[in-house]
Amino acid sequence: AARIIQNMDPTADPCKDFYQYACGGWLNRHVIPETSSRYSIFDILRDELEIILKGVLETSDQGDREAFQKAKILYKSCMNETLIEQRDSLPLLEALRMVGDWPVASADWSKTKEPSWSMEENLSIMNSRFNKRVLIDMFVWNDDRDSSRHIIYIDQPSLGMPSRDYYFNGGNYQRVREAYLQFMITIAKMIREDKNVSKDDSFVQEEMAKVMEFETEIAN
Repeated sequence: AARIIQNMDPTADPCKDFYQYACGGWLNRHVIPETSSRYSIFDILRDELEIILKGVLETSDQGDREAFQKAKILYKSCMNETLIEQRDSLPLLEALRMVGDWPVASADWSKTKEPSWSMEENLSIMNSRFNKRVLIDMFVWNDDRDSSRHIIYIDQPSLGMPSRDYYFNGGNYQRVREAYLQFMITIAKMIREDKNVSKDDSFVQEEMAKVMEFETEIAN
């Protein structure tokens, strides 16, 4: 209750400016950080929680249960920037190898990989090993008809961009769409370079344009 009162502006007349009356205290005491597009009590709680979690994850792991140990191992692996820089793109290249490589980053994928490549198998690998849903989203959740049991749900996954508006609308959406395509082209070129595959900009652009067209069809 004290926090709500603190975030109000009782000096304002609610009949003339209810927003200032209800939120004026908050507006006077908070500025949206340059790194954020919004700032609310939930953002503040999230920042406070991250500080607490950081302290917990940096403590000694002696006597911790297995789940805590795994969380601390993951945190340490993310903080070891020296090793991350040293490994460079190797983890990504290994992940691509596990799912049958990436046609645009290969000189002869259709000959060496495609004959034995299975979409069903690689979709399951993406889901189980990398927690990445492509084309189909599958998860276990409470049954809407019987909350005492869990069932498998099959749903559509998220798109490459935040919503389908980005694939069809003009203005800022179009600028984001163009940047998204250029980003895909840039990543493909970088991976080809790291794999010592010959430079072929026109091939990369054509392939990524096909990916963009395919994503647009899915969004539609």
